Amino acid sequence: MIIYKTPEEIEIMREAAQIVSRTLGKIAEKIEIGVTPIELDALAEAYIRSQNAIPGFLGLYDFPNTLCISVNEQVVHGIPNIRPLEDGDIISVDCGAIYKGYYGDHAYTFEVGTVAPEIKDLLKVTRECLDIGIAEAKVGNRIGDIGFAIQQHAEKHGYGVVRDLVGHGLGTTMHEEPQVPNYGRRGRGKKIQNGLTIAIEPMINLGTERVVQLDDNWTIVTEDGLASAHFEHDIAVINGKPEVLSTFKYVDDALNNKK
Repeated sequence: MIIYKTPEEIEIMREAAQIVSRTLGKIAEKIEIGVTPIELDALAEAYIRSQNAIPGFLGLYDFPNTLCISVNEQVVHGIPNIRPLEDGDIISVDCGAIYKGYYGDHAYTFEVGTVAPEIKDLLKVTRECLDIGIAEAKVGNRIGDIGFAIQQHAEKHGYGVVRDLVGHGLGTTMHEEPQVPNYGRRGRGKKIQNGLTIAIEPMINLGTERVVQLDDNWTIVTEDGLASAHFEHDIAVINGKPEVLSTFKYVDDALNNKK
């Protein structure tokens, strides 16, 4: 069952999403060659708690950390470790926060040092996929229209669209109905209505769409070992149109300041 949100609930969710957005901005300031994922994780936990919020991933389904940090061929759900980031890496940082009982859930894939041109292109197209998918989240469309648009754009560039993991509804729990795949057919799935709150999160691979899970029972990697990118926003449907509750402003500002 889809739980549609009131305007008051959406405003709380906006605040939760913005806390996550600011957290990702803090992470963006610190990402560089030599930093370790576990250092970024500690920074994120401290900042979220300083905002009168609770880390949304820590302990969720027994996940051990505040951030999911996935490097290179890791798609999602990577556990932060002590391996220093290296020149040419890409690092997907997925972060959640609970504020006044509601979740924010938001992700960005960062470049470390000098990244290969084909990897830069993958990140660019995946971020475009997110924007294209968001534009379809409007009254009169169905959930399948979101996935169709994302899939068409990614596959036009020769990339693999992950099937085994999807976006989702969001609210007082991290994962609500409906599921929001990054593939699909137009006109299929649940009708989009005002009050819908979802996380749209393209997971796009340089090669095959197929993925496998590592022995840690969390980390998802590409089957062929090629890179994967992941971007995510929280969306509410208001007055028939999608409104982005999260923002990449803090990330973009931090990265521009480092240039």
